[in-house]
Amino acid sequence: MMKYFFKISFFAFFFLMISCDTTSKENTEFITLFEKSKGTETPEYKEVIAFYTKLSETYSQISMFSFGQTDSGEPLHLVVYNREGIFNVDEIKNSTKNRILINNGIHPGESDGIDASMLFLRDIVQNDSLQEKYKNSIICVIPVYNVGGSLNRNSHSRANQNGPKEYGFRGNARNFDLNRDFIKQDTKNAAAFAEIFHTVNPDVFVDNHVSNGADYQYAITHLFTQHNKLGGNLGTFLQNEMRPKIEESLENKGINITPYVNVWGTTPEAGFSQFFDSPRYSTGYTTLFHTLGLMVETHMLKPYKIRVEQTYELLFSIFDFTEENSVIIKDLRSKATQEILANKTYPIQFKVDEEKYSDLSFKGYEGEMIDSKVTNGKRLFYDKKKPFEKVIKYYDEFVATKEITIPKAYILQQGWHDIIGRLVINKIEFTRFEKDTTIAVEVNHIKDFETSKMPYEGHYLHSNTTIEKSSAKINFKKGDIYIDTNQNGVRYLLETLEAEATDSFFNWNFFDTILQQKEGYSAYVFEDVAEKILLENPTIKKAFEDKLASDADFAKNPRAQLDFIYKNSVYYEKAHVRLPVFKIF
Repeated sequence: MMKYFFKISFFAFFFLMISCDTTSKENTEFITLFEKSKGTETPEYKEVIAFYTKLSETYSQISMFSFGQTDSGEPLHLVVYNREGIFNVDEIKNSTKNRILINNGIHPGESDGIDASMLFLRDIVQNDSLQEKYKNSIICVIPVYNVGGSLNRNSHSRANQNGPKEYGFRGNARNFDLNRDFIKQDTKNAAAFAEIFHTVNPDVFVDNHVSNGADYQYAITHLFTQHNKLGGNLGTFLQNEMRPKIEESLENKGINITPYVNVWGTTPEAGFSQFFDSPRYSTGYTTLFHTLGLMVETHMLKPYKIRVEQTYELLFSIFDFTEENSVIIKDLRSKATQEILANKTYPIQFKVDEEKYSDLSFKGYEGEMIDSKVTNGKRLFYDKKKPFEKVIKYYDEFVATKEITIPKAYILQQGWHDIIGRLVINKIEFTRFEKDTTIAVEVNHIKDFETSKMPYEGHYLHSNTTIEKSSAKINFKKGDIYIDTNQNGVRYLLETLEAEATDSFFNWNFFDTILQQKEGYSAYVFEDVAEKILLENPTIKKAFEDKLASDADFAKNPRAQLDFIYKNSVYYEKAHVRLPVFKIF
């Protein structure tokens, strides 16, 4: 069943025959540690890089490049297969071929993809028939994304996982979870990934993982990017064509696959919803640039050998589909930007549609709560002796709960260099004002938000953010930046610059300095000023009196009353809670 299993079991025979159907170099075997250990071990980081270095030196179809630097001090590597060879990165950018990017080891303890990709590229480059089959594809592989975590090798940190014997650690060299860093890009890893991603501009992105959570019969699950969020014709294609065809391909190989089981602390029998991959996650980020995303999740409790084998086969199924549908995918991607802009509005918040669900035939195990032998409570127990196949509810439709009108352009004040740096990394096009310019714009003030009480990935994340809109003429300085939304990165702009979006720059604390007032007043002094303000400003006076009459708490709070007058006067600083992102319609 497995393409490389034949290689393991009958390697001597295979090697004798290889000259008839391969381009393999004499006396070069490229047997991996995974194979030598009979599916129980995964190589160390340096061994992975050495394998690909040797492979690229042996076969002209394989190239390896270094990008930037990671938090570990090591560069991020990209291994590229192309039948005609790739000798510089510009050849990737300018190619019309089908481009797929595979990411491995974002969580190094989840090493399945590391081993599967080594086998996958080796077997293609050593087999003429496979090279012919994928002649229209450029296959790009990040061997190990989380280099620091990979170097932090151990055998205990994944307490529930069934192999391999040793593996890397989830956190990177600075203890960031890199699969929460794609939009905020706190790490050097994320910056290097963005460089690779925009160099490759992949039609399809694959991120290899291992899941935890509920127990069930499947050794592998899929987490396609949420199709409603992807939206438009691309989303429809993903849901109606790509997902079912890849599922069917694996079924024809005797491999059962199901959607990622998004269940924690209970059993899947009651049904579950699709995972919503916001832009902090890999597939949520790549979606912002109209790339079809798929996260592979093998199951931690299944033997390592089986998990790697099925990941390997899934890669072939993905490439079979993308090779066959390359023209369609490229056409859909090329039209995606204008499709978004034509809609005039863009959804920035979603929820599960609880009225719609699919009937999913699910292969699980009977679960029950039994007495714990360790604690004095109950524990969840899955009985492997009681497998079942039941039709359950799968909620894979999301509806927008908030939409924004897409502006013609954003203006960002130049002092926000950390934001501008991220725009540059993500290939966002913008211009700078050549002189001071006054423009009528929409201004957004933060109205309300909630902040997490505990740190999350180096931030105290905001949520449930709301804004107030107003119009004003703003004097922009020479050097401030003008960002036209009519560009390929329009999704990226909308998801980051709109404060109410789930993973906006505001919600990730990049604009927190606007939340603090820098100036204030002494109440005993301002009393006299406030009296004069009310006498000379009938509009403020009326608003003040109306609030006194309508708000009982306000009427009992003299300090709040004084503060109201201050904040409606010319003395109140204009920049307080005002986003430095302005909109032109």
